[in-house]
Amino acid sequence: MGSRRAAAVTALVLLVASLVMVVIASTRGFPRGLIAAGMLVLAFIAAWEAIRRRGRSRLLLALLAVLLLVGMGTVLLTGRVLDEAIVAAVLMVLATVAARRAFHIRVSLPPAPAPSRAVVVWNPRSGGGKAAAAHLDEEARKRGLEPIELHPGDDLEQLVRDAVARGADGLAAAGGDGTQALVASIAAEYDLPFACIPAGTRNHFALDLGVDRDDVVGALDAFVSGGERRVDLAEVNGRVFVNNVSLGVYAEAVQRPGYRDAKLRTMLDTMPEFAGPAPAQNHELRFASPSESADQALVVQVSNNSYRLGTVLGSGTRPRIDDGRLGIAVISTPTGDGGHRVAWRQWDASTFVVESDSAVPAGVDGEALMLEPPLRFAIHPGALRVRIAPQHPGASPSAADPHGFIDAVRRLLRIARTGDPRA
Repeated sequence: MGSRRAAAVTALVLLVASLVMVVIASTRGFPRGLIAAGMLVLAFIAAWEAIRRRGRSRLLLALLAVLLLVGMGTVLLTGRVLDEAIVAAVLMVLATVAARRAFHIRVSLPPAPAPSRAVVVWNPRSGGGKAAAAHLDEEARKRGLEPIELHPGDDLEQLVRDAVARGADGLAAAGGDGTQALVASIAAEYDLPFACIPAGTRNHFALDLGVDRDDVVGALDAFVSGGERRVDLAEVNGRVFVNNVSLGVYAEAVQRPGYRDAKLRTMLDTMPEFAGPAPAQNHELRFASPSESADQALVVQVSNNSYRLGTVLGSGTRPRIDDGRLGIAVISTPTGDGGHRVAWRQWDASTFVVESDSAVPAGVDGEALMLEPPLRFAIHPGALRVRIAPQHPGASPSAADPHGFIDAVRRLLRIARTGDPRA
């Protein structure tokens, strides 16, 4: 039995044992024990959701779990079932730890021959100088890769195409996601292997590919001993993007002076223009959706495969990046009732078109652009051959994450039977 299956079996056994202790505690000290048992179960569920989520919701759920445990202890202090409750709590904690180990994803990709003349285009200023601090150029030469430094004013596309013309048979990009998208599009055009080096600020593409974002130098091993997988690329009006295109309030904010220095303030200043009672007509976006309601869109996000979205749009990751579908998410203010209730819809499609009466501000992989309507989105399944270092996960961290407690139990049973953590 593999370590993943053993972790799943352990988690299930500990969970059952903890539930048995909960039953014992609830029956011995009825009704005090039953109340405490219910609080313990709720605390476990809240703690589990806190582990899964990000941002403010994680903090609130963690606080709720602590308050429930404190409340449970208060209820039991004058009872006779404190020992059983403590044992149940410990077993639940251990079950959670074992479950996280079972859900930890690491994919063994098919080995691929190393390219003989691979190049690495690197931006020494990207991500606060990550590549320069890691001496990426020296590390690339040690591995037989040619480093091409990107200087201010350089034409990135021309640099990459010149490298291909000289005989490059592998392309790597060490920079932000905009740089990754351009180099990846050329690699896909020539059907060359591509390696994503996480030298940007947030490295969202690297995360969803399964590249360790904390291992800049190790990512170079993708062209030495790495495995290969094919992933999708998306485009809007012929421009390739690897993550997403945001339209609406976010896209308007990134266009404004001072956004980089004061992102939150700029977003708050921009929001009333979209969410007010009479939004400006030049912000109107028209598109077909599964819902026929007429909405004033605050945010439209079109992504290269669907994000698992939380309380903040785009704050999650993509469980898959080879599903062959665009992810579409819309936050809008319904009209006609005079209220300010916010609607959130999410669906997927192979193509998507957005109409407008004027040029549309857009954030394309975080880069501020103005796009002429209509905006035509499409996805190219399996267009990019990606190489990933053997020591890196090889899949998105959310590829195996459950959607909730019931789904977690179902997946643990699946892992115990087959060893496969994915849905």
